[in-house]
Amino acid sequence: MNDANDILRIDQSDGVTTLTMDDGKANVMSLRMLRAMHGAFEQAAARRDIVVITGRAGLFSGGFDLAVFKREPEAIVTMLTEGARLTERVLSHPRPVLAVCTGHAIAMGLFVLLSAHWRIGVDDPSRILQANEVANAMTLPHFAIEVCRQRLAPAALLRTALLATPHAPRQALEAGMLDELAAPAELEQAVQARIGALRKLDANAFTATQQRLQAPILKALRQAIDDDVARWRADITGARQ
Repeated sequence: MNDANDILRIDQSDGVTTLTMDDGKANVMSLRMLRAMHGAFEQAAARRDIVVITGRAGLFSGGFDLAVFKREPEAIVTMLTEGARLTERVLSHPRPVLAVCTGHAIAMGLFVLLSAHWRIGVDDPSRILQANEVANAMTLPHFAIEVCRQRLAPAALLRTALLATPHAPRQALEAGMLDELAAPAELEQAVQARIGALRKLDANAFTATQQRLQAPILKALRQAIDDDVARWRADITGARQ
């Protein structure tokens, strides 16, 4: 059961689970949002559903909930860990994951987007995709670097992870953050067409090939997450001493 249906709507129909993020503000990856996403993916995996992740018009996700960074260190570590493990869950989902980037995708929002198998963006030059950590005096976590690395070519990776370069949708398409663009009025049509193409993939062959193809990526990602969690917990210990 979804206990966060005020921020994440879950619709399941005919082998497709659609997750629509809408917290009325920045669609932040709060602990409630992250736990709701984990639960929805767990149920979708049990049903072997295709998953569609989307946001409301104009916004995919603004990233982690910044308010949590003002709370107890343990809350920060929990949120960061749940976020990191969500990228692993998305990358390892046994059926295709389609992300529909309805607008801004910032930081953790971008990392979730990059974890999907196919990504459709809305062709709106006023929207940006950005890993803004370095611009905000934050070191990019190991897991985020691995998520970016498995999607982006070296030049785009450097621009994204190290230089915190904002990308408009067409720049994001060129960089490899997105796989296709659709005009706002044609977005739903593009989504349904892509779902139709994903349905045609043999489920068993997809799962088996996914396991082979993603094995090195997931191994690196899991190690990165372990390294991040160890560092985050060490920071807590140091802060308490």
